[in-house]
Amino acid sequence: MSRGAIQPSQQKLAEKLTILNDRGIGMLTRVYNIKKACGDPKAKPSYLVDKNLESAVKFIVRKFPAVETRNNSQQLAQLQKEKSEILKNLALYYFTFVDVMEFKDHVCELLNTIDACQVFFDITVNFDLTKNYLDLVVTYTNLMMLLSRIEERKAIIGLYNYAHEMTHGASDREYPRLGQMIVDYENPLKKMMEEFVPHGKSLSDALISLQMVYPRRNLSADQWRNAQLLSLISAPSTMLNPAQSDTMPCEYLSLDAMEKWIVFGFILCHAVLNTDAAALSLWKLALQSSTCLCLFRDEVFHIHKACEDLFVNIRGYNKRINDIRESKEQALSHAGSMHRERRKFLRSALKELATVLADQPGLLGPKALFVFMALSFARDEIIWLLRHADNIQKKSTDDFIDKHIAELIFYMEELRAHVRKYGPVMQRYYVHWSSVKQVEDGDVFDFRGMRLDWFRLQAYTSVSKASLGLVDHKELGKMMNTIIFHTKMVDSLVEMLVETSDLSIFCFYSRAFEKMFQQCLELPSQSRHSICFPLLCTHFMSCTHELCPEERHHIGDRSLSLCNMFLDEMAKQARNLITDICTEQCTLSDQGEPEREKPGVESMRKNRLLVTNLDKLHTALSELCFSINYVPNMVVWEHTFTPREYLTSHLEIRFTKSIVGMTMYNQATQEIAKPSELLTSVRAYMTVLQSIENYVTIDITRVFNNVLLQQTQHLDSHGEPTITSLYTNWYLETLLRQVSNGHIAYFPAMKAFVNLPTENELTFNAEEYSDISVAELKKLVVDNVEVLTQMRTSFDKPEHMAALFKKLSSVDSVLKRMTIIGVILSFRSLAQEALRDVAMNVYELSSAAGLPCEIDPALVVALSSQKSENISPEEEYKIACLLMVFVAVSMPTLASNVMSQYSPAIEGHCNNIHCLAKAVNQIAAALFTIHKGSIEDRLKEFLALASSSLLKIGQETDKMTTRNRESVYLLLDMIVQESPFLTMDLLESCFPYVLLRNAYHAVYKQSISANT
Repeated sequence: MSRGAIQPSQQKLAEKLTILNDRGIGMLTRVYNIKKACGDPKAKPSYLVDKNLESAVKFIVRKFPAVETRNNSQQLAQLQKEKSEILKNLALYYFTFVDVMEFKDHVCELLNTIDACQVFFDITVNFDLTKNYLDLVVTYTNLMMLLSRIEERKAIIGLYNYAHEMTHGASDREYPRLGQMIVDYENPLKKMMEEFVPHGKSLSDALISLQMVYPRRNLSADQWRNAQLLSLISAPSTMLNPAQSDTMPCEYLSLDAMEKWIVFGFILCHAVLNTDAAALSLWKLALQSSTCLCLFRDEVFHIHKACEDLFVNIRGYNKRINDIRESKEQALSHAGSMHRERRKFLRSALKELATVLADQPGLLGPKALFVFMALSFARDEIIWLLRHADNIQKKSTDDFIDKHIAELIFYMEELRAHVRKYGPVMQRYYVHWSSVKQVEDGDVFDFRGMRLDWFRLQAYTSVSKASLGLVDHKELGKMMNTIIFHTKMVDSLVEMLVETSDLSIFCFYSRAFEKMFQQCLELPSQSRHSICFPLLCTHFMSCTHELCPEERHHIGDRSLSLCNMFLDEMAKQARNLITDICTEQCTLSDQGEPEREKPGVESMRKNRLLVTNLDKLHTALSELCFSINYVPNMVVWEHTFTPREYLTSHLEIRFTKSIVGMTMYNQATQEIAKPSELLTSVRAYMTVLQSIENYVTIDITRVFNNVLLQQTQHLDSHGEPTITSLYTNWYLETLLRQVSNGHIAYFPAMKAFVNLPTENELTFNAEEYSDISVAELKKLVVDNVEVLTQMRTSFDKPEHMAALFKKLSSVDSVLKRMTIIGVILSFRSLAQEALRDVAMNVYELSSAAGLPCEIDPALVVALSSQKSENISPEEEYKIACLLMVFVAVSMPTLASNVMSQYSPAIEGHCNNIHCLAKAVNQIAAALFTIHKGSIEDRLKEFLALASSSLLKIGQETDKMTTRNRESVYLLLDMIVQESPFLTMDLLESCFPYVLLRNAYHAVYKQSISANT
């Protein structure tokens, strides 16, 4: 198209710039992903690393872009075999490069059109047109530079084309131009410097229009401070006045974007640097501010070396080379400290702004410009630090390590939250000509069409010979720019937040991101801002593009994993602090025990400035909990995260481990903490945990319920032992074994187990008697079944009974086993007494709650499981009956045991035979419940046999046999007192009460004489 045929008003410059800029970002995204894939051995196309194709790939690259298939069949033989797979798998890569070429064609065509239309550019007047033009130039430049960094580009394009030729007999129709483009842009900037010679006038005009905007944005922190930048309270009288300027959109324009425009733009139209002082001033200022610029994401461009390499071969550019070197020295020596001071200023400025707006959200309307300026300024400084810290070019790294960066990010997030929360307030302020009711009703405003129309009008009025030239009506442009800003405050607040404060670039600096987070947690004064890191993960999806949908899952997964990791680490840190506080609190609780320091000593302070370890821990915890409690939840890639739940989960796990740890159980030495000590420690721990509710809105009662209820089971939800299992095992394996060994006795009067002198050691093996095993008792009954059957019906024949008794075997074993069972049941009843405050009606629930039951359901279950499969129910019932007979007729033998003496002081016998009362009653009740027999009848039978047997020893003359006869008599009274089925009247009918009275008199008299 000839220049004379162009009709400027028909070129749709606004639409083309909009579409090409969006497409350019999409192409950058696709090319970036290809570069990263080729740089990753795991993701690289297999054909590039296949040893069988190595020679073919080298041949193709060496000959590129020429295609020679006829005389090289040997080298390309393997390629022939895999041609179809190569076409299939490399198509996405190949056609991405084709799309880059087509994008380049469209950009070049549009740039030529703009030159032909002699478009007027001024960032302060036709902002949208100038910005989009400069964005397109930089996007195009960055794309070609990124393309040249893909080392495998020739191999990929060549492999695909050879496979295409082998399959279809001809090269792909795009290949000749594509191959030539790859060769031409080996050194992209050098090629583009030549290419942009015709565009120099338009580009330089657009860049020079920044001469008022860029220097004003690139000021030092001191200059900002002196101007009281971003302060709402510096001039209280103007607080309600709207913040505005003639160049509204330029006020929050990204400094990073302007530096890219200036550096890349003046490289492409470098001639103007020699002729225009304003251009040279802008260029040098940009070179002094940074050592590297962002090409795309984490791909950077090292400014000074690249510029020097480009200009060194151009005649007459010695001055420019000197300018570059001087600017580099300036950047290396001063840029780091300048940006550090800016971040320091912005921390205080954003904190003030966020605090004032939190108190007076109505100011968001008139001071909206301040908010977006603050966000843009802070974002620029954070991105600068992130980029330069990853590409340090000087020995000293102090300027690139900022332990307070989290604070700046946090205040950004706070401002973003204010804008999202009070969006309707801002809408209501700016909708002067529309009904406020529309805002209150949530009506959707959409001024995108109006903004596009203004963009079109800018294009129409900025071309040469326009009927209305914007160059002559700059006030119109400035007014419209202000109006456009106001419309964005109504319908595009979210887009404005993305434009000014998007930090999705952290997604591509994962290592630096994690390091900043760790530094934040390690510094107590910064831990309150740690929530900003998981909040930044909500930004990540904004960097995706519809032209590269395949990366959405990758970036989404990264955002989820990082957010999860950050929240988990924060919860762990809080958990560790809480654990340390609990340890300190448990130590203080121990100091309140007898024979320790006097209470209150730990609270005495000589000086307010003295800070204890507990003070430091509480301060650190409150700071971190502020962060955890900052937001109730956050949405990352359609997943909702609740920070408090992370803390709750970690507290449950740690509380569980701590409770078990407090038992101090040592399996080797069989040592365990006293239950009272454990209770004291648990209460101290729970007191600390309850105080967490002062810092974080969590239900700590839920934590207690989940953890403590699990501790009542044998194993917790993770399959780990609980305090129930540890204490149960200890009592059974250690305490009760010592009881069975005669080292410990159960004292009913004290309701406690008490140590005995060790010389009274029993002679039986404790391992055989330390469980409620009625199966062994049944075996002993079976061994004596005939004798016991006869004794059951002969209790009124003393001589016959005496003869039959001599035939019984294992009499002592039966009594010892029953005694051990009684000891265990006595211990169990002690444990149940602690639960008697709970009232339930059902046996099982009543027993579990500690209420006494006539029939012990747990014992019934235990004995039911010991039924023998090869014995009939009738025979089982008979054995149960004979077991009671066996115990009854064996009781007289206890009188000969020296340890069977009754002690009034302990209300029991030293060898624990008083526990037979509980064993007889509960075993009988359980057995005859299982066999559906009459418990009362069987116990009456037992009482008759026992009475008859004990009355017999009253006639014995052997003192050794009857040494503790009176003490054994008392067992009958204990059995009746313990039983809900027997009465004293029934005992009186079997055993004269006068004998019991005399027995009590005798044992008390004997006890008094022994003590004197």
